Amino acid sequence: MAGILAWFWNERFWLPHNVTWADLKSTEEATFPQVEDLYLVFPVAFCIFMIRVVFERFIAKPCALGLKVQANGPQKAQPNAILEKVFTAITKHPDEKRLEGLSKQLDWDVRSIQRWFRQRRNQEKPSTLRKFCESSWRFTFYLYIFTYGSRLLKESPWLWSTRQCWIGYPNQPLTPELHYYYIVELSFYWSLMFSQFIDIKRKDFGIMFTHHIITIMLLTISYTVNFTRVGSLTLCLHDVVDAVLEAAKMANYCKFQRLCDFFFLVFAIVFIITRLGIYPLWILNTVLLEMPEIVGSFPALSIFAILLLTLQVLHCFWSYLIVKATYKAIVKGKARDDRSDVESSSDEEPSTPVSKNSHSSATTNGMSGANGTNGYLTSGNSAEEH
Repeated sequence: MAGILAWFWNERFWLPHNVTWADLKSTEEATFPQVEDLYLVFPVAFCIFMIRVVFERFIAKPCALGLKVQANGPQKAQPNAILEKVFTAITKHPDEKRLEGLSKQLDWDVRSIQRWFRQRRNQEKPSTLRKFCESSWRFTFYLYIFTYGSRLLKESPWLWSTRQCWIGYPNQPLTPELHYYYIVELSFYWSLMFSQFIDIKRKDFGIMFTHHIITIMLLTISYTVNFTRVGSLTLCLHDVVDAVLEAAKMANYCKFQRLCDFFFLVFAIVFIITRLGIYPLWILNTVLLEMPEIVGSFPALSIFAILLLTLQVLHCFWSYLIVKATYKAIVKGKARDDRSDVESSSDEEPSTPVSKNSHSSATTNGMSGANGTNGYLTSGNSAEEH
């Protein structure tokens, strides 16, 4: 294992010219990042997850109930053994041919069967209470970590001049505050890596999974090679909008529409400014242009470039969704996003099946779309999880 680690962490690949791992060894006079520090991440990630469980159960849930957040999930489909067997064993989205066959078998009209499948799919969707609890935890963590990061960086010279991220490298000692900031952020992302499989599923699950992997890779590598200054800037820049997004979602779940719209508008403006403006002009510029000029080029620079540019591609994708949701909010008065975890439902339609011979108005009414500000506001890390 030692041989594999030595091969992987080849200093001629990861470090600039004339810099060795010996230059990054901690001494009595100065502390530098050590690979061994990263072993702390996993127990800390577990602690963060347990704190989340306690927070959601004993703090977020009582607050949600006090704010009259809906505790029940979507309307349940009436029990039907035949349709349940098709749903669980064959398909959750029957085609027209299968619908016709079920219609003849059950003597229901096709619309009633479609409605049953829609209600049965929605039945597996999370309740508003669960979504509120999840968002309140993220809001609390993001608000705390952004406050901590901004207080840490306001006294740092590299906040005001990104060239200071590289001047004096590698002799840039790691302060206890910066060490804590990095370990907590990295631990949080590891906790998200595991909890996302039990959290509320979104349509962009794959994109968020990719985002978490890239973030963990960037944090791990930048910590190991002591690029913590630029790493702290990147973290704080990404954290700035997260709490606002989660606040907007909580307002949406509480049905405070005006407050929700206000937070969403603030989120949209700040997100686009930070991700499409400051990030490329600040982070990409200092890594791709200022670092080679000051410390020199090295092979691993291409790794950093690919990861950071991939993040920028994700920023552009999420910005498109935000602009789309904002446009809908302005034009239609409701912000709704394609990433919604809520499937369109017809709450106005009766759940009782209609015989093929019935002339109930339920067979002629159009489908009503799911209402509410679900869109970007149904995300769990969203564009905002960096």
